[in-house]
Amino acid sequence: MAPLKALLFDVDGTLADTERDGHRPAFNAAFADAGLDWEWSEELYGKLLAVTGGKERIRFYLDKFNTGFETPADLDGFIAGLHKAKTQHYLAMLGRGAIPLRPGVKRLIDEARAKGLRLGIVTTTTPENVTTLLGSTLGPESESWFDVIAAGDIVPAKKPAPDIYDWAMEQLGLNPDQCLALEDSANGVKSVLGAGIRSLVVTVNGYTQDEDVSGASLVVDQLGEHGSPCRVLSGQDTALTQIDVDVLCWLHEQTHMG
Repeated sequence: MAPLKALLFDVDGTLADTERDGHRPAFNAAFADAGLDWEWSEELYGKLLAVTGGKERIRFYLDKFNTGFETPADLDGFIAGLHKAKTQHYLAMLGRGAIPLRPGVKRLIDEARAKGLRLGIVTTTTPENVTTLLGSTLGPESESWFDVIAAGDIVPAKKPAPDIYDWAMEQLGLNPDQCLALEDSANGVKSVLGAGIRSLVVTVNGYTQDEDVSGASLVVDQLGEHGSPCRVLSGQDTALTQIDVDVLCWLHEQTHMG
């Protein structure tokens, strides 16, 4: 059995609760800037999360929820412009420190670095969103802690396709048996498993708590922090209070023995 060499982190919903109070209001601000009367409520945004990628999400909204909108001739350019404006609003929120990391994330990253595990980011959000989140929460030097940042349109097919995990592992020079992924959603789980990674921890959030994340080695509500223990939703050890490197190494071993 190959030992655990790297932790691969999703971003939105995994590192931070970015969707409800970050991306969603940023989209709404961009729509207002463009003179559109679109308003993505929390409930609607939960439905839109079925599609990964911001530009893809706008197109999905027009196809399924706002079919009466008269689309411009250059629909691709229109969507790209909205998404660019949304990204600027989102980055401004990050710059103000409005979006903190989820409980236990910094603790686990610090411990993984101390114990020599390699780190990677694997996400459908844009590279600038990733680096700004890292800088605003972990400090300007934190980008260098990650050996690979696989983000945005670096591969054509986004999650639930496995392509971005395949690309990240290729850059790291590792195979699936040497990696453990941390995700938060059904699309993320499908992407991880499709790439052949069997060691998978899911930290669900308000939007993903009812999704089918079967196939994960462990499902928790968060990674856990002193004074804010995690709750095990699915897995072998229901007595865990936080997810640390020893737990991840044990999960990796159990997964590959099973």
